[in-house]
Amino acid sequence: RVFVDSNYIIVFIFILWTTSMSLPQKNNGVGSLKSEKAVSLARIIPNTRGVEGRMCLSRCFILDSLTNTMKRIFLFLLTLLPFWAFAQNAPKREFRGAWIQIINGQFQGMSRHQMQANLTNQLNVLQACGVNTIIFQVRGEADALYESPYEPWSRFLTGKQGQPPSPYWDPLAWMVQECHKRNMELHAWINPFRAKTKGTTELAVSHPYVQHPERFFSYGDLLIFDPGQPENHDYICKVVEDIVKRYDIDGLHIDDYFYPYPEAGRKIPDDVTFTLYSNGYKDRDDWRRYNVNCFIEKLSTTIHRAKPWVKFGVSPFGIYHNEKNGGFVPGSKTNGLQNYDDLYADIIFWVNKGWVDYNVPQIYWEIGHKAADYDELIRWWSRYASNRPLIIGQDVERTVKAKDKNNPEQNQMAEKFRLQRTLPNVDGSCLWYSAAVVRNEGGYASQLAYNYHATPALQPLMPFLDDEAPGKVKKLKALWMPDGYYLFWQAPAGKHELDKAQKYVVYRFEGKEKVNIDNPKNIVAITDKTMYKLPYKDGKTKYTYVVTALDRLQNESKLVKRKVKL
Repeated sequence: RVFVDSNYIIVFIFILWTTSMSLPQKNNGVGSLKSEKAVSLARIIPNTRGVEGRMCLSRCFILDSLTNTMKRIFLFLLTLLPFWAFAQNAPKREFRGAWIQIINGQFQGMSRHQMQANLTNQLNVLQACGVNTIIFQVRGEADALYESPYEPWSRFLTGKQGQPPSPYWDPLAWMVQECHKRNMELHAWINPFRAKTKGTTELAVSHPYVQHPERFFSYGDLLIFDPGQPENHDYICKVVEDIVKRYDIDGLHIDDYFYPYPEAGRKIPDDVTFTLYSNGYKDRDDWRRYNVNCFIEKLSTTIHRAKPWVKFGVSPFGIYHNEKNGGFVPGSKTNGLQNYDDLYADIIFWVNKGWVDYNVPQIYWEIGHKAADYDELIRWWSRYASNRPLIIGQDVERTVKAKDKNNPEQNQMAEKFRLQRTLPNVDGSCLWYSAAVVRNEGGYASQLAYNYHATPALQPLMPFLDDEAPGKVKKLKALWMPDGYYLFWQAPAGKHELDKAQKYVVYRFEGKEKVNIDNPKNIVAITDKTMYKLPYKDGKTKYTYVVTALDRLQNESKLVKRKVKL
């Protein structure tokens, strides 16, 4: 990570302070600060207004005008600048995800046109915010937001389980296409064991519970695939294999529902299953963890056997184990529900075994929370979950509503990003949930676009899946076409799928500037095309353009250079 020396910070604050003396007493527009990016993003992202909405320097949302006294300006800049300087040095590789869920009913009853318009708007805003991965829920209760040969259409799509959309369309296929068009990855999100949610009152005749009720148990208002029955592991893996083989997804994602979240006074009714399939276990808790472990290993094998490049991700509850409860597994200084003890999900075991390809613990609490302090938890996961890329699940609404502990005038977004980007082994974040970003809650989307995600990011490397880069591009040339000046190149040869180039990165360097492709500020495009239109002006300025190739896992090829005058 790159930081700014404190002396430069002080000098820069002084320059801004003295310069601000010449500012007009009131300026409710963007004035000379208006930029093409600011205007275009302001059209997409709601709740942007004036200087603070469009320019969005870190911690700028409380500034309504430039009529404050010089003392307040100076104090504001003093708190602003360290975070501005830090945020401008974003990493070249970072997972920047967002969840789009169906269980909340946000799409239920919409026509095809309405839902596609809604999703198009969400994707446009998320793209403008620098998000590079969409986690889209396609199976919430043994149903489908895609054409499944095994499970019924979801009621969260059409209003009635088993009823196909009319006019017909396939939301998963459509989302894959739309995300790839925006250079975003699409990860299909399923809930593996939940078979019926509280609000579902009628099951379709093709629902797996109707076909095999003996494989399920009831828990409150829920129906759960019994994790102790091996037939359920086989069935769920069959469903996943179908998705992976038929759709060009980049990842398969499961969430935090394994055994049900416990309810006071309610036992899990798995006595019969324990008797039949105990596998030598005497302790019920250990047996339940064993069941989930077996499922995770089988699911991982299923995904990678079907397509070795498809990533398998999990987003567990944010607490693994409370230290105060003792035991032989590591715990955090927390006091809440536990993956290991209550949901029987041994995430750290899966990570260390290499069964999952990325891990997104849902650390949704604020910094300083009495039972589950964000600061404590991100440090804990950074220490214990380093064997696979660690992505932090962030709650947008809670983050912007919580006050920064050291500066109550602002929210906790800046400090959470500081922790995310300075702690070892953290490779990005995923936002809960997309609609909150799209609404620009607390200016979150604006901050992403102009600050934390101001430069593009490639995906974190996953050498355990593939570590061989594709060949470099061929025949890079600059040619005039009827509509302008272009760079053209040819794709490198690739014998196998993992060897083929899927995208290309275009970098630009001015004059004698040293070529440095490690700095994302030099990236001008990430594209699946084998051409790039150059911004020609008068042909008097020299530039060096660099093009590299990316494979499916975004391993990057050697560079090829071409000098041009624009």
